[in-house]
Amino acid sequence: MRIVELLIDEEAALSGIEAISIVDKPAIDENFIALKSEKKIQLAEVDSEKKILMGAALVPDKNIFRQDDEDGYYIYFSKETVRQASELFLVRGNQNKSTLEHEADLHGLSIVESWIIEDELHDKSRKYGMDLPLGTWMISMKVNNDDVWEKYVKTGLVSGFSIEGYFTDSIDLSSDLISEEDATEILVKVKEFVQSKLSDNGEE
Repeated sequence: MRIVELLIDEEAALSGIEAISIVDKPAIDENFIALKSEKKIQLAEVDSEKKILMGAALVPDKNIFRQDDEDGYYIYFSKETVRQASELFLVRGNQNKSTLEHEADLHGLSIVESWIIEDELHDKSRKYGMDLPLGTWMISMKVNNDDVWEKYVKTGLVSGFSIEGYFTDSIDLSSDLISEEDATEILVKVKEFVQSKLSDNGEE
């Protein structure tokens, strides 16, 4: 089965991640956790919920199955591409773009934290029981939308993050690296090699 590496072409206007979707079954198989404020007694009242979700947006070198053709295939992102995607997402100001199950646009959801796991033992994600590899792109999302929080988060209808964006694959990029002249020259050399082998066999 094919395994295709997805890449980002920074020269393409649409390349990269456009939005983060909250979904029931994230493709990366990593669920988020809902963070609540610690219960501190202040003026005889308990602090309200922070309504923050934390989870992985992208996990490097993780094969993700896709069924775009009859046979299906796997895609994956390298550590370098994961970091590049996380940086472009913020540089382009997409932290307030979110959807529900990649369909309905949502309002009031914002990425308030974004980081790459660089320490296996002391990363913030470890504090919340997450065991993710180095190079994982982590995010925290603030949910300032009571309808989304009550209907989807608290009921468990959504359990993780899923990215939305445009990527190119390594096969497409590699084809762009060979000019038409170089390709013609290679074909000529291959043809000459085959003809020489046929001639040798004929002499024998």
